[in-house]
Amino acid sequence: MTKKQKKTLLRIAVTAGMLVVLELLPWEALPWGGVWRLVGYLAAYLLIGYDILRKAWRGICSRRVFDENFLMAVATVGAFGLAVYTHSGDYLEGVAVMLFYQIGEWFQSWAVGRSRKNISQLMDIRPDYANVERDGVLERVDPDTVAVGTVIVVQPGEKIPIDGIVEEGASTINTAALTGESLPRTAKVGDEVISGCVNMTGVLKLRTTKAFGESTVSKILDLVENASSRKSRSEDFISRFARVYTPAVCYSALALAVLPPVISLLLGAEAGWGVWLYRALTFLVASCPCALVISIPLSFFAGIGGASREGVLVKGSSYLEGLSKVRRVAFDKTGTLTEGVFEVNAIHHSPLAEEQLLEVAALAESASSHPISKSIRKACGKEPDRSRVADIEEIGGNGVTAVVDGVPVAVGNDKLMERLGIVYKPCHHVGTIVHVAVDGQYAGHILISDRVKPSAKEAVAALKRAGVEKTIMLTGDARAVAEQVAGELGVDQVYAQLLPGDKVEKVEALLEEPGGRLAFVGDGVNDAPVLSRADIGIAMGAMGSDAAIEAADVVLMDDDPMKISRALEISRKCLRVVYENIVFAIGVKLACLALVALGVTGMWAAVFADVGVMILAILNAIRCLRP
Repeated sequence: MTKKQKKTLLRIAVTAGMLVVLELLPWEALPWGGVWRLVGYLAAYLLIGYDILRKAWRGICSRRVFDENFLMAVATVGAFGLAVYTHSGDYLEGVAVMLFYQIGEWFQSWAVGRSRKNISQLMDIRPDYANVERDGVLERVDPDTVAVGTVIVVQPGEKIPIDGIVEEGASTINTAALTGESLPRTAKVGDEVISGCVNMTGVLKLRTTKAFGESTVSKILDLVENASSRKSRSEDFISRFARVYTPAVCYSALALAVLPPVISLLLGAEAGWGVWLYRALTFLVASCPCALVISIPLSFFAGIGGASREGVLVKGSSYLEGLSKVRRVAFDKTGTLTEGVFEVNAIHHSPLAEEQLLEVAALAESASSHPISKSIRKACGKEPDRSRVADIEEIGGNGVTAVVDGVPVAVGNDKLMERLGIVYKPCHHVGTIVHVAVDGQYAGHILISDRVKPSAKEAVAALKRAGVEKTIMLTGDARAVAEQVAGELGVDQVYAQLLPGDKVEKVEALLEEPGGRLAFVGDGVNDAPVLSRADIGIAMGAMGSDAAIEAADVVLMDDDPMKISRALEISRKCLRVVYENIVFAIGVKLACLALVALGVTGMWAAVFADVGVMILAILNAIRCLRP
C-alpha cells in the first residue's frame, strides 16, 4: 500500500469515526447546538472531501468543468446548502456521499496498484550492474557503459545484464521473468543467452553481442512502459461518451431543478423548489460515470499485466483489443513453426569433394546472417577466411554471389540458378536445396533440413480450438518442403517460394479477402514489413530479430507457438470483461437516474448505486490479472 493510499484510508477511518460521534451527541441540549452541529459536520466534510473540492475548482479554472469531481462537489455542497436552507440539520447525507465516493476511489487505487504489481515485477528484471574482469578483479560497472564484444562475468544469483554468447562455464538460467516459463534452461559454451534472466548455478563468462540499450531487457521494458499510451477503441469510446454524457446530465439536473417548479407555478400549484432541488442534486450524484471511466482502462491495464506474466508482451490496449478479433493466422515457417536450426544432411551431384564444395559455399556465405548460411559454415568445420572473398552480393530470396580465390561463385536456390542461366539438377529429397555454381558451371547442391518445433502441431490445433478459422503458411522455402511441414502440422493453406516483397503482397491480398482479422507470426528481419502490414503482428522475441520485434504489435518471449493461442484467450477474456462492465454500468446507471428523477429513490440509494457499481466493475476488471 502506498503512502497516499494509507493517508486516504486514515482520512476515511477518522471521518467515519467523527460521523458516529456527531450523530450521538445531544446537540439540542448544548448552547448554540445548531451552529456547533454545522461546524462539526463541515469539519468532517472538509477532511474527507478537500482534495475533491480542490480538483473541482482547478477544473473550473481551466474550463474543464464537467468531470466527476465537479459532480461530487456540486452535489455535496448542494446537500449542505439544502440542509441549511430548510433548517433540517441533516448534514449527514452530504458528508456520507463524499465518504462513500472516497471509499470507491480508494478501492480503485488499490485495484490499479494490484494490476501494476505485475508490471513492477517485470521491471525487476532491469539489471543494476555488469561485472567486468580487470587485472584479475571483478569490477561492477553501469551496463550502459559496456561495449559490444566485451567479456562480462555473471555469478550465481545475478541477473544477466546484456545479451551475449557463453564463452566459458555452464549453468542453469531462470527465464520466468521474461517468458513465464517455470523450468530453468541450461546454458553452455556457444549458447546465446538474453538479458533479464537470472543465473542460478554456475559462473558464466559472456561475450556481449549487443549494447545495453539494444538488448532484450531494454526492449521489453520500453515496450511495457509505453503500452498504456496506445488506447483501444473501447477506451476511446469511454472518452467520447464521457465528453457527451457529463454535460448532458448536468443540464438535465438543472432542468429537473427548475422546470417542474416553474410548470407548477404556471398551473397555480405549489412550486416545491426544495423537493426538486433535492432530486436534481441526487440526480447529479447518481449520474457520476466512475464505473465506466475507471474500470475500462483498468481492465486493459490488468490484461496487459496478466499477459506479461505469461510471457506475452502486448504493446498497447488497442492491440489487445485487435488480438481478440483475430480469425486468421498466417505463419512464417523458419524460426516460427520450425526451430530455425538447419543441418547439412547430404551433398548431391558434385564433381568436387564434399569438403571442397562446403568450403567454397561457406566462403561465399561468410557475410550472411541467415540460418542456412550459418549451417553451411558450421558443416564446413572452420571459420571462413574472409580475405579470400570479394564482391559479395546478397540477392533477396535468391542467394549470394561472390568471388572466391578470384573465381565467381554463386550459392542459392533454383531462382538464382535460373537468373544466372546455369543449368541445375533438381533434388527429389525433401529439404532446403542450396545449389552451388563455380565459374559459371554447376557444382552440385547441398541438402539442408530444419526441425519442426515440438509444440508446433499442438499450437496449430490450439488455435483452431480458440476460434481461428484458417491457418496459413507464408515461406520463401521450396514448395515440397513447405507442403510437407504444413501437412505434418495441419496448416490449412501454403504459399511457398515467396520473396519478402511477395509476402507483403500476399498478406495484402489476404487482408482484402473476407474472413476476419489477420495476424501474422514471424521472427526474421525480412518479416518486419509483413508484421507491420498485418492487422496484428506477432514476433518471436527470443530468436526474433530486432526489426521484427520493433515492427510487431505482440511479442512472444520464449518463441513457443503455443503462446499464440494463449494470447488470443487472454485478449478475449479481457474484452469480455470490458463489455460486461460497459453494459452493466450503463444499464444500472440509466435505471438509477430514472428512479431518482421520479422521486422513487433518494440520495443514499444514489450513493450506494454509484459506489456499488464502481466496486463491482473494478472487481470484475481485476479478473484480467489472472489470465
